Amino acid sequence: MKKITVGITAHVDSGKTTLAEAMLYKTGTIRKLGRVDSGNSTLDTNSIERERGITIFSSQAEFSTDNTCFTLLDTPGHVDFSAETERTMCVLDYAILVISGTDGVQSHTSTLWKLLRKYEIPVFIFVNKMDLIGADKSFIVKNLASRLSENCVDFSGTDAEISENSAMCCEDLMEQYVSEGKVDDTSIINAIAERRIFPCFFGSALKMEGIEEFINLLDRFTCEPEHKSEFGAKIYKISYDPKGSRLTHMKIIGGQLKMREELIYNDADGNEVSGKLSSIRFYSGEKFRTAETAMAGEICAVTGLNGTYAGQGLGIAENSGQAFLEPVMTYKIILPDEKNIYEAIKELRILEDEDPQLHILWNEQNREIHIQLMGAVQLEVLTKLIEEKFGYTVHFSNGAVTYKETIIDAVEGVGHYEPLRHYAEAHILMEPLPTGSGLHFDTDCSEDELDRNWQRLILTHLAEKTHIGVLTGSPITDMKLTLVSGKAHLKHTEGGDFRQATYRAVRQGLRNAESVLLEPYYNYELEIPTENVGRAISDLQHMAAEFDTPENSGEMSVIRGSAPVSEINDYQSEVIAYTHGKGHLSFNVAGYRKCHNTDEVISAIGYDCDSDTENSADSVFCSHGAGFIVKWNEVYEHMHLPLKLSQGIDAESSEQKIAKAKRFIEKAVSDEELMEIFERTYGKINRDPVRAFKKTKAISIEDKKIHLPKYEGPDYLLVDGYNIIFAWEDLKKISEENLDAARGELINRMCNYQGYDGSELILVFDAYRVKGKHREVEKYCNINIVYTKESETADSYIERVSHELSRNHRVRVATSDGIEQMIILGNGAMRISAAEFRKRYDAAERSIKEFIDSMK
Repeated sequence: MKKITVGITAHVDSGKTTLAEAMLYKTGTIRKLGRVDSGNSTLDTNSIERERGITIFSSQAEFSTDNTCFTLLDTPGHVDFSAETERTMCVLDYAILVISGTDGVQSHTSTLWKLLRKYEIPVFIFVNKMDLIGADKSFIVKNLASRLSENCVDFSGTDAEISENSAMCCEDLMEQYVSEGKVDDTSIINAIAERRIFPCFFGSALKMEGIEEFINLLDRFTCEPEHKSEFGAKIYKISYDPKGSRLTHMKIIGGQLKMREELIYNDADGNEVSGKLSSIRFYSGEKFRTAETAMAGEICAVTGLNGTYAGQGLGIAENSGQAFLEPVMTYKIILPDEKNIYEAIKELRILEDEDPQLHILWNEQNREIHIQLMGAVQLEVLTKLIEEKFGYTVHFSNGAVTYKETIIDAVEGVGHYEPLRHYAEAHILMEPLPTGSGLHFDTDCSEDELDRNWQRLILTHLAEKTHIGVLTGSPITDMKLTLVSGKAHLKHTEGGDFRQATYRAVRQGLRNAESVLLEPYYNYELEIPTENVGRAISDLQHMAAEFDTPENSGEMSVIRGSAPVSEINDYQSEVIAYTHGKGHLSFNVAGYRKCHNTDEVISAIGYDCDSDTENSADSVFCSHGAGFIVKWNEVYEHMHLPLKLSQGIDAESSEQKIAKAKRFIEKAVSDEELMEIFERTYGKINRDPVRAFKKTKAISIEDKKIHLPKYEGPDYLLVDGYNIIFAWEDLKKISEENLDAARGELINRMCNYQGYDGSELILVFDAYRVKGKHREVEKYCNINIVYTKESETADSYIERVSHELSRNHRVRVATSDGIEQMIILGNGAMRISAAEFRKRYDAAERSIKEFIDSMK
């Protein structure tokens, strides 16, 4: 038999749990039909669910048909518990979307549709409550096509009608229908699995109308996904049984899972954990059966694993990405006077373990516990849950909107941490992303510069912390944080050093960037009597809301749009008042947008980033054996690595490149004119003209955007000659035939590059194998060429000279020798790899050529 995991979801009060109950009853899984309003439904097992008559926690049941074993997951329908629904979607093969036949597509239905599209889940649509007055099939069909997809196809007719309706959706199915007069089941199954067709069925779950036909439809038009032989599992839920045992709910997506098997995985903090399975359970409502093995395609709950979390992948399965739905309200928890606050935090962490979107925040400065929620209903449920589980009653302060922050332009943050016997420096490039992107982490740092293990550690530190902004202390979002460079010490660097450097780099970048405050928005649907439309539009305008043209339907009108959560969150009570109970307001989360009253919010929150010592943007440097604090706005003047944003020829503006090329050409022309004047006056020069006219040291002409340490005199560029020759492909080919020719070519190129770059260029060649050779230093054109002495390598010469020069000069070294690079960085110089140096050389040549061509 094929194994299918199907989830059932809907807008609240659409009859979702009633449909699930009917399907279990029809397949013989349960003998007595439960009712939501009677509080005895099979899948709403929690006392709070039965009391309120809504689904709060996802629950599992199993039923079978002739060909298929179904695992049914019932998910919450209320918008406040949408996070639970989203977590469940990552393990579904198919979804059943329940639509109310009297209401059609509602606000939360649209949110669920977006989630199903995000997770690419094939969907069957069951239009419920068709027995009620006001349920119009033709209206629903048009409503589904306009609000969800044009490929919502009526599957409630005969096979011929199903074939014809399916053929209208896909070109390949139309070709089959034209040629064969029908569309076979296999083609329809594939189209459904690929989300090209969304079958729709109509019935009444309460009256048991159409239930059996719908189950047959699922059996006929679903297929089991392929499973790999290697073990893999996706965790979607954490819960605790009545005895307090921790349950990890998962779907096996590959291989199999056996009792007493030991699993090795990383917990939420990135620490490696091992756990041995003590039981494997298959739940159906409150009841469960145990088994020795869980096979691919099955949903089970296991005990014995600690540190697991919803969204985690085991084995070959990958972790889930950032959740689409996040809490938008923050409340302060008020504990009873006799309750120890630290014990309360531990207990609340258990609830957070079950619901990761239930963010528990500890404010150390004010000794307060804050919690982030979706809305008032979730708040009421949480109060009841704490009372039942832990035996005390909590209260909550008035909720405040959860704001977020982002940046407008890219910025490079620098964090340096160097107290005595510690060392780490990290450069984090922070770039804005489109709204709703969340945070993304990456590295673009060469392993020659910073070892891979250190880079992985920095990425871990970026992801492990909730980084807060500088406007209101709210979490940051919609950014890409990329490690672009870093520096460690061979002896003194420890793991915790990079944690400090990374945190400070992010914070320092935010202090230098232009930040933007974001606030959550709701998509709303306001249904009111037509006579109240004017009042409603006036209210919406005062709330800074956006809205479409009202849709009139007899005595009632519908207004749809979006509005800030802070403004519209409490508007329901006003709607009920001025419409005398006839109006209805529903909304769903629309994500974050730019705050409509930024100055007012910042002033009200009163966050002072300079006083936030737990999130410091300052760096720690070392001098004379003691660490000292450098303020965030002075870090650029003390950092040990250059900024990547302003480093290199490629980062320069076209105007800067043209100016450099112009100066180079002007210098070359003036040298030729001077030579002609000299020869006309004193006669032809018989010796080397270059040696006769030695140039003075060139002054750096680079136009940097940042303030580096105040060096004395010119900049120095040391080039490891043979290393560059064998690293550049064209020079390497020349050297294979004639090494002297390759050396001469490199010398000529360095002369050109020095004229453009302006640094004092020292080109170093090995001569350590030449017996009796003494070190030679010659001035050729505008560069210095050094041939090392016997038993002296170019590496050792560069290491010694870079150490001496870096005390008072800005020193760069062009080489790809890994060991040499480490020593160079330790000496305080900056390294340029052979590949990067080639890019700079080519860019300089292009700029010079472009300027010469423009003069013609």
